[in-house]
Amino acid sequence: MINYTLKGIISRMNYYICTRKGIIMEYTVIADFVKEMRRQFGLTQVDLADKSGVGLRFVRDLEQDKQTLRMDKVNQVLSLFGRQVGPVELNPQIKENK
Repeated sequence: MINYTLKGIISRMNYYICTRKGIIMEYTVIADFVKEMRRQFGLTQVDLADKSGVGLRFVRDLEQDKQTLRMDKVNQVLSLFGRQVGPVELNPQIKENK
């Protein structure tokens, strides 16, 4: 299980959510974050789409890590979990992978 505790999102070719466990920063693909949170809350993809106000196809595309998604809709989904897309400082490890 993944422990998500602090707000913050980072993006590059893939979108990442930045979380903190103690002092260590961890970067997780948003698709994985959404899937994990949806499962933790016991939601189906249909439930998530209904509660966030986006279409089922969008939820499926998001969870499959589609590279071209509308960020306003991503924020609609993330807002259910107390998160939003925003700029954060890049982790040097991710900068090297570019």
